Amino acid sequence: MDDIVDLESLRAHFGGMTTLAAHKVLPRLDRHSRAFIALSPFLVLATADSDGGVDASPRGDAPGFVAMLDDKTLVIPDRPGNRRVDSFSNVIRHPGIGLIFFVPGFDETLRVNGTGRVVTEAALLAPLEAQGKVPATGLLVSISQVFFHCGKALIRAKLWDPSRHVARNIFPSLGRIVAEQTAVMSVESAERVVATSYRERLY
Repeated sequence: MDDIVDLESLRAHFGGMTTLAAHKVLPRLDRHSRAFIALSPFLVLATADSDGGVDASPRGDAPGFVAMLDDKTLVIPDRPGNRRVDSFSNVIRHPGIGLIFFVPGFDETLRVNGTGRVVTEAALLAPLEAQGKVPATGLLVSISQVFFHCGKALIRAKLWDPSRHVARNIFPSLGRIVAEQTAVMSVESAERVVATSYRERLY
């Protein structure tokens, strides 16, 4: 196998960075990145623990659900989930994080890198109320890098093309999948748990 195992070989393999790529990284939000975050209903949060274990977690809500306290600080509300708290556990052990913001219909994405803190301060979380419920927890993000990512990956994937959407009924439901994978309850019981969670525990 011809693995690339050092940085010098990696750069030699790919060649020099383009001029735009080398200069597009900003240390804070500008008006374009702020506007993009305000339009975004969905992001992926990447974290790593102190041993190098990594995790990527989806976060979503109404457009603009992420609060921008200033040009260097974001707050991401934590809505009810499965209480695994993988991302929060990682941030406590190793605060480095990466975010990718998506806007439906846009092929470009926005990447934000920095460090995170798990917060419960009422003054920070009260403005993030949704459906009459204030989140009990949030992720405070201190920004170190901001840059737009070109749309090639989403263009190749045709992510927003309705003609490429996959019929849901060709794949098992989540209830069936977890019931078969875990063997801790029947398919019927798992289906009810998932349906109730989607219906009653979004906020």
